[in-house]
Amino acid sequence: MLRLPWFEYRAPRSVVEAAKILAGEGPAAMLVAGGTDLLPNMKRRHQTPKVLVSLKGIESLRNANGTLGSGLTLSEILSLKKIPGALRQAAAQVATPHLRNMGTLGGNLCLDTRCTYYNQNYEWRQAIDFCLKKDGNICWVATASKRCVAVSSTDTAPALIALNARVVLQGGSGEREIPVENLYKNDGIDYLSRKPDEILTSVKIPDGWKSCYWKLRRRGSFDFPLLGVAVAIKFSGDVVEEARVALGAAASRPFLVEKASEYLKGKKLTDDVIAEASALIANRAKPMDNTDMDLYWRKEVADDFAGYALRELRGDDMRAIRLRIARYAI
Repeated sequence: MLRLPWFEYRAPRSVVEAAKILAGEGPAAMLVAGGTDLLPNMKRRHQTPKVLVSLKGIESLRNANGTLGSGLTLSEILSLKKIPGALRQAAAQVATPHLRNMGTLGGNLCLDTRCTYYNQNYEWRQAIDFCLKKDGNICWVATASKRCVAVSSTDTAPALIALNARVVLQGGSGEREIPVENLYKNDGIDYLSRKPDEILTSVKIPDGWKSCYWKLRRRGSFDFPLLGVAVAIKFSGDVVEEARVALGAAASRPFLVEKASEYLKGKKLTDDVIAEASALIANRAKPMDNTDMDLYWRKEVADDFAGYALRELRGDDMRAIRLRIARYAI
């Protein structure tokens, strides 16, 4: 049985109090909300904080009025009205209902990066002399790399990037607001731009987007994404007025595919336009051999999933394909 290491538990009642604890404890402290990712990682000694700062008791983080509080669980997100399609679909495909009942929006946005050589128990990692992400000196995926290439594993981030959403961060120096894409850095270890004493408090999503999210995983439920494609479009009639395409699980950060987004503007979603845009999207997917399934096949599938997303936004009935993916995966 894997056991948690010893830690001190703090339960602040406000964001200000939580930020003060983070500032005072420094690197020894970590935030915990639902704990669905952090606690298993602590059992495997990926993270060993001396102090856990719980966000569960901070009621302001559960706001659902105008903005989405980071403390809302993924199940609560699904119960809300007027949630954009991409975010609803992304939240619905995170893990299982039990974990969605615990896991929070903020927790999913700040989810740790993943890698075959990292997400193992301590003894397994010790047997290979650990890896660059934790306790070692070499990246076993790209041995010449000085940067960890562990992959982003959040589902909600690409959806929110496509929706042009912004996150609010609050710390000792005050509050700041940034686009969701600016929350991430392309580094498997230092993957968030959040300052050590900052807390992600809420998410702001602008109106007017028609959007969807397509997820690749081996099993039709539970698994982390091997690819996430999110597309959001503003239409003027049947012409694309504005488009935003984001990829997840294709690098150490979720990111906006700017060329495809620009290409779609001013066009109708004909089969030829969808094929060209899908190729542009797939060209930006550069998976590494550090998650499930063959990396070359995963890159090819990016073209297909981009096409599925664009056809769904065009109005095609994609329920049969979604059902096949959900039941049998790909």
